[in-house]
Amino acid sequence: MKRSISILFAIFFVATLQMNAQYDPIKRCVIDANGQCLPNAILSAMPFLRIVPDARGGAMGDTGLTSSADPNSLHYNSSKLAFVNKDMSFAATYTPWLRNLGLQDVYLTYLSGYKKVDELQTLGFGLRFFSLGEINFTDFDGNPSGTGKPRELEFAVSYNRKLSENFSAGLSAKYIYSNLASGQQVSGIPISSANAFAADISFTYIKPGNLTAYGSQWTFAGSLSNIGSKVTYTRSEFRDFLPANLGLGAGLLLNLDDYNSVSFHLDMNKLMVPSPQSPNLFDENGNVIPNPDYDKNNNGEPDYKEQSTFGALVGSFSDAQGGFSEEMKEWNISFGVEYWYSKQFAVRTGYYYEHPIKGDRQFLTVGAGLKYNVFAIDISYLVPTNNRRNPLDNTLRFTLQFDFEALTGDYESSN
Repeated sequence: MKRSISILFAIFFVATLQMNAQYDPIKRCVIDANGQCLPNAILSAMPFLRIVPDARGGAMGDTGLTSSADPNSLHYNSSKLAFVNKDMSFAATYTPWLRNLGLQDVYLTYLSGYKKVDELQTLGFGLRFFSLGEINFTDFDGNPSGTGKPRELEFAVSYNRKLSENFSAGLSAKYIYSNLASGQQVSGIPISSANAFAADISFTYIKPGNLTAYGSQWTFAGSLSNIGSKVTYTRSEFRDFLPANLGLGAGLLLNLDDYNSVSFHLDMNKLMVPSPQSPNLFDENGNVIPNPDYDKNNNGEPDYKEQSTFGALVGSFSDAQGGFSEEMKEWNISFGVEYWYSKQFAVRTGYYYEHPIKGDRQFLTVGAGLKYNVFAIDISYLVPTNNRRNPLDNTLRFTLQFDFEALTGDYESSN
């Protein structure tokens, strides 16, 4: 399906909004001309890397750091794969995108899998493809400037190892490609595709317990993801950050009897990308003055965008203009519950919360899963809990998992 996009208008609008915004030290936020707090979400290049790619995690409020390992663990926390019991497994997910707008050619697909090397080591892989459909481009005046098929891709491999009976670590390497408007021009500057390399580091600790007569298990996990090179679409010396992310998770599994179990998962995620800074401030007399820390070298690029990757990772915990209170608002919280019957049928639900000035994504999720011999299928559905539109409104997404071990007769169902 073809759509019309004016690249120049979008860039002009964002630049105008930025120039007209001021930071109010009393309200501790960036305000508009009416004195209302504006959204100040952290922006990065290639945000598709943070889209939850599978239906199981999508049904549990986008949690996945501490849920039991499966082929899709590579997105959340690959170190979980060191604890898998099966020898080999693969999964494929299809996620329609913006179906509420009647679009049929915008979607996300994800192929993933793992291979157990021995009792201590497991290898994983993931291939993510995001298609934005076919687009009619126009210039600022609305004149046609060609067509294109924007698309983005990520290929990742991981090595995961048990460091002790209950502790594991994982390391992932990935190549990322983004082609949004190659061949187009903005203000005479040609747009090209962007490429990047990145890495993930993750850890998992599992502690068995006896909270029920049939056993329980605590899981704690941490993950640093998308740590890599900055990118540009215009060959400019000014580059944008990848969506580097810190994830912390805790989970509890309760085995209720031989057939029933339930698990609870809490994930907290924070982008390790510089917080946007306002070019203008209010002084003690209420007058608008330039922000002296916005562009100290007067090169036309905000200083917060010119930080090194390492400097941004460290500084992202203390750079918000609103201080500690704003830093805390940059943490997104996910909570999920998963119930299994006979390790074959699952029901899931969850909730995701993002602060209103940091993106305002708030939604409830539900889903189900079914395992049958060689195959397993998961579905999820998302329901927004505020008036913010979500690309997955009223959309079902599906994951199909294939277990090679079941073909050999050594299948052991595990949730």
